[in-house]
Amino acid sequence: MTSVDAVVVGSGPNGLAAAVTLARAGLSVSVFERASTIGGGARTAELTLPGFHHDVGSAIHPMALASPFFRAFNLSERIELVVPEMSYAQPLDGRDAAIAWRSLQRTADELGRDGAAWRSLFDPLVRHIDNLAEIAGSTLLRVPRHPVTLAQLGLRILEQGTPNWNLRFREAAAPALLTGVIAHSIQELPSLAAAAAGLVLAAHAHAGGWPVPIGGSQSIINALAADLRAHGGTITTDAHITSLSELPSSSVVLLDTSARALADLAGNAVPAGYARTLRRVKYGNAIAKVDYALSEPVPWADPRLHEVATLHLGGFRAETAGGEREVARGRMPRSPYVLVAQPSAHDSTRAPAGKHVLWAYTHVPSGSAADRSEAISAQVERFAPGFRDTILAQASSSAVDVEYSNPNYIGGDISAGAVSLEQLLRRPTLVDPWRTPIAGVYLCSSATSPGPGVHGMAGWNAARSALRHEFGVVDAPDLGL
Repeated sequence: MTSVDAVVVGSGPNGLAAAVTLARAGLSVSVFERASTIGGGARTAELTLPGFHHDVGSAIHPMALASPFFRAFNLSERIELVVPEMSYAQPLDGRDAAIAWRSLQRTADELGRDGAAWRSLFDPLVRHIDNLAEIAGSTLLRVPRHPVTLAQLGLRILEQGTPNWNLRFREAAAPALLTGVIAHSIQELPSLAAAAAGLVLAAHAHAGGWPVPIGGSQSIINALAADLRAHGGTITTDAHITSLSELPSSSVVLLDTSARALADLAGNAVPAGYARTLRRVKYGNAIAKVDYALSEPVPWADPRLHEVATLHLGGFRAETAGGEREVARGRMPRSPYVLVAQPSAHDSTRAPAGKHVLWAYTHVPSGSAADRSEAISAQVERFAPGFRDTILAQASSSAVDVEYSNPNYIGGDISAGAVSLEQLLRRPTLVDPWRTPIAGVYLCSSATSPGPGVHGMAGWNAARSALRHEFGVVDAPDLGL
């Protein structure tokens, strides 16, 4: 094979972010992808019926507008992003749903006696959202450039990540609403790590909002791939790499893989100490997913929810926390937390005229082969009576299926490593976590800092580390249009 400056294994958002950065620096770059289509956890495909386009992984993208990488890349000018006025919602039994509007003030106004508490919780974070995005996108070990914002976030993590998490609130809707977004991290609640991730996501909901990409998550991938090719890069699909020796000669290799896959690909080249570091990575619990093709919109009991792109179905705070506790203990919860996305409410390209797609997953123990489609449908039906009558077709994936589709998701863990406090600090190492002790080899996936999410930051950070150490390039290349 022809030698190149850089090889990237994996074409997920981080792999392509790394490839784009290196190509923009003037390097020749080749990307190898084991699947027949590019995108990893950000693909869009017809999973149920012809004409119904479902997001295989992520569906709604809070970081599309906020990620420093995507901002440098001018993503919002390359693809169409619709930002709903309602960022997310928590349906509640016997009453109107709790809604997180993009407007912090409107959200507070609708939360009654807890409105002031909600506003005081998020106002400092929203006002300094750029600082917060920079903090969230870097390693936590570095000397903070924004110590006041970091302190404000830290105090709120200590509150919402501990048994004190109810002290601020006097009613039930506000804590339920917040728990829905904190539960994204698949952790037993309350949890410091889950609170950290949830508070950042919730702050972005009141700042730039949570965008829906027109055409699905694939549009983000296609924009990255187009830029890479425009700068001389190549992408080879159906390329299942089992050893670094199978790659063309290059100065640097970046792996958009799990830490475990890095060890397998490198084999005996992995120093013993680093091998222990990779083995020390803990993988978290998993998801089971269902994609639905619907004859009409979901018949939510609260009709305002027809326009919400993201919903958290789990009831009040104690119920959601109880379900997550059961998963953490290796059991299936009787009342599962279900994360739902309605992209076709804002994107007419996702389904035939008058029809809709629905994306839903729930949390399950790692490695579960259980089909949770009935449990997910029942939870949607609970808040949308008649939902089952709208289902034209569905495609269900167990945690085992999720890992089979994307080997980075070990046991069905879509975070490529548990989002624990330890693994937010050391992911997988404390210093320059993207650079490995293997000459010229870098890890650029969400197995590194800053962790999971479609933000491209792990790939961008890894590419900049490689440019510094392997090519002496200190300044990050311009990524703009």
